Amino acid sequence: MSTEIFTGKAEAYASARPGYPEDAIDYICSLAAPDAVFIDVGAGTGKFTLPLAERGYSVFAVEPNADMREKLSETLSARPNAKIINGSAEATTLPGACADIITCAQALHWLDPDAFRAECRRIGKPGGLVVAVYNVSPGGNSGSHSEQATAAFFTDPATREFPNPISYTRESWLQYMTSHSHDPRPSDPVYAAHIAEANAVFDRESVNGLLRRDVVTKVYSERIVEI
Repeated sequence: MSTEIFTGKAEAYASARPGYPEDAIDYICSLAAPDAVFIDVGAGTGKFTLPLAERGYSVFAVEPNADMREKLSETLSARPNAKIINGSAEATTLPGACADIITCAQALHWLDPDAFRAECRRIGKPGGLVVAVYNVSPGGNSGSHSEQATAAFFTDPATREFPNPISYTRESWLQYMTSHSHDPRPSDPVYAAHIAEANAVFDRESVNGLLRRDVVTKVYSERIVEI
């Protein structure tokens, strides 16, 4: 994957992409010791990194895109227990056997599964865990992304699902609809048509000024020795 694919998307991503429900975070933390070290790969703007840091864990946030790292730095500015790493999931630059839990939220489908698996085995401590997290929207392509990516990476993961309903205002919906890697940028010829269609969806489906999506957060976990 090109590390530039999300360049120019950080503000929209931080503003409008769904976060993760407390129950899902609590479940993942229940798999960790109180002094566990987390490595959050493909950390983006910190949507998943921040709640881990807020719970007091030592977290290394690995993100290859400069725009996303800049926003990530803002997100984590008050969290000295979270360190930002300019690296990729396949080459984190971190020392060997440093991670108790390696997390990957909304990003596994972008990664080379064999190279990432090798890096997990290198940086993970004995008995360490890999956790992939996906927000899956009904009718969206995130479901196929999660299914294909987790099937290619894991052997036999434990899986859990958590409700994560999202309500968008028109403004946040338009931001959301410009936050994906495939969404056109304002300079693209098709941008105006894309925004017009996003507005049309909002007009059709919103109720009392809000558009609801019954998102589900899926959590996949497996010991490093088993992947």
